[in-house]
Amino acid sequence: MNLPDNLLPAAWCWAGHFLFALVLGWAVLTAPWARLRDEAQQHLWLGACVALMALWSIKTGIRPGLNFHLLGATVATLMFGPQLAVIAIAVVLAGITVAGESGWQAYSLNALVMGVTPIALSYGLFRLIEAKLPNNFFIYVFANAFLGGGLAMVSTGAVSALLLFFSGVYTLAYMNEHYLPYFILLAWSEAVTSGAALTLMVVYSPEWVATFDDARYIRNK
Repeated sequence: MNLPDNLLPAAWCWAGHFLFALVLGWAVLTAPWARLRDEAQQHLWLGACVALMALWSIKTGIRPGLNFHLLGATVATLMFGPQLAVIAIAVVLAGITVAGESGWQAYSLNALVMGVTPIALSYGLFRLIEAKLPNNFFIYVFANAFLGGGLAMVSTGAVSALLLFFSGVYTLAYMNEHYLPYFILLAWSEAVTSGAALTLMVVYSPEWVATFDDARYIRNK
């Protein structure tokens, strides 16, 4: 995760810029901007961006491109929906890039790996669970937040490893020994953090979570 500049070929970085421009354009054009016209929701979204910047700044690693930090993408997706979550990740990544924690050349690839990938998985899982399982508070928390957070981290690690492998930066044997096993621990941490954060919010401030409706999940049970 958190790929530095000059690690991947320039062509890969340009392809990343093109793909992320398409995703970001979709997010900007379809985002529920009306929600952010409410001052409280606007402050909540901005506060979430600041919190994610702090979270992404706490990291460790072994070699360039082989580092670890929590994502918070599942929480952002469930709180704001996929479009505002993508825009939030773009703001967060810009902030840590300005702070020197990342590079502009790899900005779009980082956004795709650490933002778009976990957001797409988290929202896809949410829609699947909403369609196939009962509207239940515990299902929402454990399946969407806990399981979703863990799977989002695993998917991010897998995409990051595949990117580094196919670009010829590291071998699969090296990453299998020194990189990928740590994602098991990191996925558990992400799952617990996401589950705890969403539990507190849906209990005490359900209006903060766009994908949660207390009338459906609690009152009618």
